[in-house]
Amino acid sequence: QVHLVESGGGLVQAGGSLRLSCLATDRTFETYAVGWFRQGPGKERECVASIASFFGTYTWYADSVKGRFTVSRDNDKNLVYLQMNSLKSEDTAVYFCAARVTFAGDFYYTESEAFGSWGQGTQVTVSS
Repeated sequence: QVHLVESGGGLVQAGGSLRLSCLATDRTFETYAVGWFRQGPGKERECVASIASFFGTYTWYADSVKGRFTVSRDNDKNLVYLQMNSLKSEDTAVYFCAARVTFAGDFYYTESEAFGSWGQGTQVTVSS
């Protein structure tokens, strides 16, 4: 397993932007597929974005964030980002990144059970 640390959360007005970062401690981070999940108040945890290992060529987005969120990775820095634009009040949640080793660079995961490593989460609050 790899240790993950999220950062970048905060309070933002509706329509604003935030960029979340997920920092990993493993030097072989390029072999990990990474997912971004969120859990809002009284809601179940859901996957909002996912990126394949290595070059991150393959990505997936939940319909609720498609066109507004962008996931990317910088393997040299052991980082995966979630750029969030046009934020809405319903985006308010604790955001988590999760990772698993995947040597197939053309596959991503969206189910929480597929991931073995999780960060502690970062709070995103969008005020209307």
